[in-house]
Amino acid sequence: MMNVAVIGAGTMGNGIAHVFAQHGFAVTLIDIKQQNLDQALSTISKNLGRQVAKATLSEDDKAATLGRLRVLTSVAEGVADADLVVEAATENVDLKLQIFRQLDEYAPAGAILASNTSSISITKIAAVTKRPAQVIGMHFMNPVPVMKLVEVIRGYATSDEVTAKVMDLSRQLGKTPTEVNDYPGFVANRILMPMINEAIITLHEGVAGVEEIDTVMKLGMAHPMGPLQLADFIGLDVCLAILRVLHEGLGNPKYAPCPLLVNMVMAGRLGVKSGEGFYQHTPGSKELVVAERLRK
Repeated sequence: MMNVAVIGAGTMGNGIAHVFAQHGFAVTLIDIKQQNLDQALSTISKNLGRQVAKATLSEDDKAATLGRLRVLTSVAEGVADADLVVEAATENVDLKLQIFRQLDEYAPAGAILASNTSSISITKIAAVTKRPAQVIGMHFMNPVPVMKLVEVIRGYATSDEVTAKVMDLSRQLGKTPTEVNDYPGFVANRILMPMINEAIITLHEGVAGVEEIDTVMKLGMAHPMGPLQLADFIGLDVCLAILRVLHEGLGNPKYAPCPLLVNMVMAGRLGVKSGEGFYQHTPGSKELVVAERLRK
């Protein structure tokens, strides 16, 4: 059985651990905080329970999936026998570089080191290791157990063999892998984030309100979720970080983040995670209320 280690027990990390364990892989989920690991296991169990309720998974399969998961707070111990490591830490370049230096030191020489980064250069990450040919991007979409796409990003030195292996592993998870090259934002966020940013600019300039912008995109463009609601779901801080990577990496003013987005992040209005962004979010409720200040 292939051993997979996942670094980071947040929303993306627990989802990635979930799908690997569900599809027969031995998974070690690693986080520096035990509290995060406990919460991740609870979330995975609840999400597996939803699959059982929908009859897409049996109770035995749920138990087997949980049985293939272990949690640790030590990176060195957690990756010691890993064949694949998937880093799913916060979208912060310095943090990711630090983690990959550790992974290069502690993971077996033959292990593939993957990042779930949504925008940061795989080439830059690979350069801090002694195995750049074995470093690759595996950008899963949120929610990981549901979304089919895996954006597979080749760094400058990523080998054909490693790329083929990761494409095959993604298919084993029931996903559709799509190979892309390493440029800022890759494909998904190079297209998505400017759209979200333009929606925020449209709001900032008073062209239309939050609900009106999202309604136009949902009903007119058949998007399942409006761009402002989606921004809240992703996290406004994450949107801002990705736009800054695009702006810096491509040097084009069209990627400059809207001042409204910058101000909202500085004010701590980050979307779902903080309870308020373009909408107000009540835990456990799907009802959306436009945040009062944005009505003006």
